[in-house]
Amino acid sequence: MIKKSIGPIISVSILCFYLLLCSFSPAADTIRATGFKLKTVIIDAGHGGKDAGAKGLTSFEKNVTLSIAQKLQDAIKAQIPDLSTVMTRFDDTFIELRRRSDIANKSQGNLFVSIHCNSSAEGTAYRAHKQSGVMLLVYASKRTGEQLEAVRENASILIEKDPTKYEALDAADPANAIILDAFTKKYRKQSIRFGEFLNQEFTETDGRPSIGVREQSLYVLANSGMPAVLVETGFINNPEEEIFLNSDEGQAQIVQTIIRSIMAYRAAQMAQ
Repeated sequence: MIKKSIGPIISVSILCFYLLLCSFSPAADTIRATGFKLKTVIIDAGHGGKDAGAKGLTSFEKNVTLSIAQKLQDAIKAQIPDLSTVMTRFDDTFIELRRRSDIANKSQGNLFVSIHCNSSAEGTAYRAHKQSGVMLLVYASKRTGEQLEAVRENASILIEKDPTKYEALDAADPANAIILDAFTKKYRKQSIRFGEFLNQEFTETDGRPSIGVREQSLYVLANSGMPAVLVETGFINNPEEEIFLNSDEGQAQIVQTIIRSIMAYRAAQMAQ
């Protein structure tokens, strides 16, 4: 008797998960037949507190990302005053990945922009190979051959008090597979589109090298119910890029690139 009842229970559970995704998602009403309305941008400064992120010769990723995020919020308020902004952190505080997603969803965000710095395997020595450039990451379901970037960014989970709460990230779970599939269909195209606008602005306007728009299994992107892009602003372990990333000029350039991309993205969506 018990075995016979398991199937229906699982089916109901999966259906509930799917309906939950559709109902809780604050971005569900952002694309309408009458046009696109971008109201709220979530600005996520990567890492923070005990999670320093990548390390350069003189700086840590967590400080660079917070500075850029704060400047981005100020710039949006000044240049796109009709657009609301929500920060996932305001200071050097450790914010769990799940909580970042919760902040984004409860704030009814329409676009999630996560600011990060990249780091190559060569380390921070001056004689190291100086890999450079930006990279734009959008969410992809877990697959064989997971790349280093996903492992590095998701590593924040390991220093949290209760890493077991992230078990739902396992795409092998039937219910989670449906959730991931729904996310992919609903937001993947818009995430890629915004990533392409960013890539175009970084390369064609700023003349910066780019690794391009890539797909990664990143928790913070997967669980934010809206189009989402993680911006790797440069390699902090490249001495030249570290100077750029820490400078007011470099940070202002990155901020204006994101601003132009948001404007282009919104205009393109409204024109559909």
